[in-house]
Amino acid sequence: MSRKWRGIIEEYWAYLPVTDRTPGLTLLEGGTPLLRAGRLLARAGLNDPLPELYLKFEGGNPTGSFKDRGMVVAVARAVEQGSEVVMCASTGNTAASAAAYSARAGIGCVVVVPSGNVALGKLAQAIMYGARVLAVEGTFDRALEVVRELVEQYPAALVNSVNPDRIEGQKTAAFEVCDALGDAPGYLALPVGNAGNITAWWKGFGEYRARGQCTRLPRLLGFQAAGAAPLVLGSPVPDPRTLATAIKIGNPASWEGAVRARDESNGAIDAVTDHEIVEAYRLLAAAEGVFVEPASAAPVAGVIKWLRQGRLPDRGPVVAVLTGHGLKDPATALDTAGAPEVVPASVQAIAAAAGLARAGRP
Repeated sequence: MSRKWRGIIEEYWAYLPVTDRTPGLTLLEGGTPLLRAGRLLARAGLNDPLPELYLKFEGGNPTGSFKDRGMVVAVARAVEQGSEVVMCASTGNTAASAAAYSARAGIGCVVVVPSGNVALGKLAQAIMYGARVLAVEGTFDRALEVVRELVEQYPAALVNSVNPDRIEGQKTAAFEVCDALGDAPGYLALPVGNAGNITAWWKGFGEYRARGQCTRLPRLLGFQAAGAAPLVLGSPVPDPRTLATAIKIGNPASWEGAVRARDESNGAIDAVTDHEIVEAYRLLAAAEGVFVEPASAAPVAGVIKWLRQGRLPDRGPVVAVLTGHGLKDPATALDTAGAPEVVPASVQAIAAAAGLARAGRP
């Protein structure tokens, strides 16, 4: 960028529910890359004409996920209101972000996660940032129910996406996309788990257009994992199943907001299989050099699926939101890519294994 980035609160002060008493909390979140995907769709076997595809890489945020945008606002507002402890239920990314920003603000943090269902990288982050991490039996949905009951009885501020300050911070990503492209894209594709993010993006585009900063609104395409697709099925999923743990949620807290965003944008919420997610996950890394966690590959999997089905008529560029960095879940990367090949430590052995031909001399 041509000028120094200031973080979400200072950069978008006029668009956020902050006051002169709100602390200027930041880890310099936001300002994430918007990358043109030049090879991915062709590598997926799709033929011209192909839409312009851009990747909004939210893994470039301080803790490696889009959650930082909303969390900085939620924690700053909690401090402003006198809270000394924040609390959340999480599949991992919210936990990491809440722990980081509470540490930055100098307050306590308690996170409740579903036992055995949090990727290792996210769990390590929350622990290292100093949060009190509690694993409970059951799903994320049950963990959130308990946390919501708990904050009604004890002095802790809830910082899950049901907190409207989270939505306010997350909407700023829409501003950045409009500024980078000169207008809103034709389509915005993103993963849907607890559904706060699709709600936030729609709010952001609406506010930016209302202030004359963009001239149109995109069609929103949300993608859930097939084994955890309550919005597609129209009813909660009591036992969600998917390798994409960040969207392994059977009863989204922001259900109504997601449905409203889908309908008002003339968009859709669809499901992609774990096989389709893994295909997109590997393509993003191998074709574009962008390493994401599995849930982040869901919108790219969805775009590929829709193009194969002829369901994406040309109406401007497509932006896929990549919500988290691949290092959040290294185990899945190794499971899907395989272990390194072991070879002797010699020039000949390495050259043969790598398929290298001896260079000719002029």
